[in-house]
Amino acid sequence: APKINTNAVINSSTSTTTSTSTSLYMADDELTKFSRAQRQAGTDDRVVELKRPLGLVLEEDENGNVYVETVAPRGNAARTGLVSEGDIVTMCSATFGDQMWTCRGAGLTRVLAAIRIRAGPTVKLVFESTNETKSKRGNVTKAAKAAEEARLRAQQKKDQLLKELESDEKRLKKGKFLGLF
Repeated sequence: APKINTNAVINSSTSTTTSTSTSLYMADDELTKFSRAQRQAGTDDRVVELKRPLGLVLEEDENGNVYVETVAPRGNAARTGLVSEGDIVTMCSATFGDQMWTCRGAGLTRVLAAIRIRAGPTVKLVFESTNETKSKRGNVTKAAKAAEEARLRAQQKKDQLLKELESDEKRLKKGKFLGLF
């Protein structure tokens, strides 16, 4: 497998598992949309600043998410104690500055390029365990559901007000508006 200077290895084997649940797909889609709008790691995100070489073998799943396949025992990632095999890389440092960019669904090639072109000796990555991902997916799904319910309530209120307005206009045209006209 070809290696690059970040010590990440591109593995040619890919996972062939597919998601059969529509709700899971929608949750992933909502989580990806939410993540793409973010430019900073959240307070509950696990941000790890690593020196190069990272000491990681990264792989891509069928959805284009990059995860840690192997943590080199004496590598920089292992020394932090914050990175585990199976962790998903959710954000990566921008080329320069403090901004972070989402890696969800970006694919291994793009993530490796972002790591490689990062200015300076270190790169910040945000990692998530599968349990953390499930929790965030649930939170984003709840938020999306609440937003949809609020939108429906607002539409119902709008429809009700329009009906009242039309009723008042009909009464006004008939000349019987509250007995004043």
